[in-house]
Amino acid sequence: MKKVLLSVLLVGAATYANAQKGEVSKAKNAWGLAKFASAQSQPLDKTLQTLGEGLKFTDNAIANEKSKDMPEAWTYRALFASKIAFTDTVNAQNAIANEKIAEEAITKAKELDAKGNEKENIEEAEVTLSNALRNRAIMAYNNKDYKSALTYFNQITTKTPQDTAMYVNAGVTAKQLQDYPETVRNFKKAIDLGSKDSESLYSEIISTSFEHLKDTVAATALLEAAVAKYPENPYFVGVQTDLYIKQGNIAKSQELLKKLIEKDGKNAAYQYAMGDTYYKQALDLQGKRNKIDAKNKKEFDAITVQMNGFIDQALPYYKKSYELDNKMTAALENLKVIYLFKDDKVNYEATKKILDAQK
Repeated sequence: MKKVLLSVLLVGAATYANAQKGEVSKAKNAWGLAKFASAQSQPLDKTLQTLGEGLKFTDNAIANEKSKDMPEAWTYRALFASKIAFTDTVNAQNAIANEKIAEEAITKAKELDAKGNEKENIEEAEVTLSNALRNRAIMAYNNKDYKSALTYFNQITTKTPQDTAMYVNAGVTAKQLQDYPETVRNFKKAIDLGSKDSESLYSEIISTSFEHLKDTVAATALLEAAVAKYPENPYFVGVQTDLYIKQGNIAKSQELLKKLIEKDGKNAAYQYAMGDTYYKQALDLQGKRNKIDAKNKKEFDAITVQMNGFIDQALPYYKKSYELDNKMTAALENLKVIYLFKDDKVNYEATKKILDAQK
């Protein structure tokens, strides 16, 4: 009787173990059906039900001592959970919960898959999981839930630190929240990683650092880096020119522009910027002149002469700028003011007529 009993017990144990391994087989079969179903058009709830049933097979497999260390039990668990996280666009909490299940399953599968037999399945789960998080971030952004979107985008960049596009998305989202330090941090990271949009991103972080963060030191350093990388960008040249002028370093500004004009005399932006170096000095003198006591005619006249000198020097550069590019309406606006100041009625009316026609 003992032998019979022992024999029965052994058979029972084998049957039970095979039953548990059978849960893995069921998961594999269910995954095949789920992939086929995903290619068909069916309601979301039906798709999630199919995936949920497949996930339950892996619940049973990993709960048993005989199959819990089978790599397949964990890879298929990762496949099902990551697919649910990707598919469930209605219940964010369910998607996030399954994302965590998938992450844990991927970690465990990598630990157990010493021979690398499950490499492709693990990679598929990782890609699906990554896409799930991307979708969630984009959906949150489109729904104007910028706070959640930024959290998701930052999670993505933490997990995939070389993904420049996600740093750009995080920066754009941070800008919507007026979180300017985050905007600069993410855009700068994208630049450092060689984003194809680096030139535009430099423009963003430079203007943000100057205008919103009021960090002149950091902004100047960024500007210098941008000019070194994109020496012919008119925006960078213009900002640097303005900065030199504000610092009173007109000579430095004009030295920079002179070299650029010598290199490309047909660049309207350079011509305009050079005109500005003179015109802004004239405006500065005008402000000083307005504060002079009316009785102090000698000082008043002396400053007027200086003003006229700077205006006369600015004039040909503005004219050249507009000649080279008739879209440079800023040059035309300044010319109109100059002609009015000089009481040049003919040129004033002609310039005003052009500007009115462009409105």
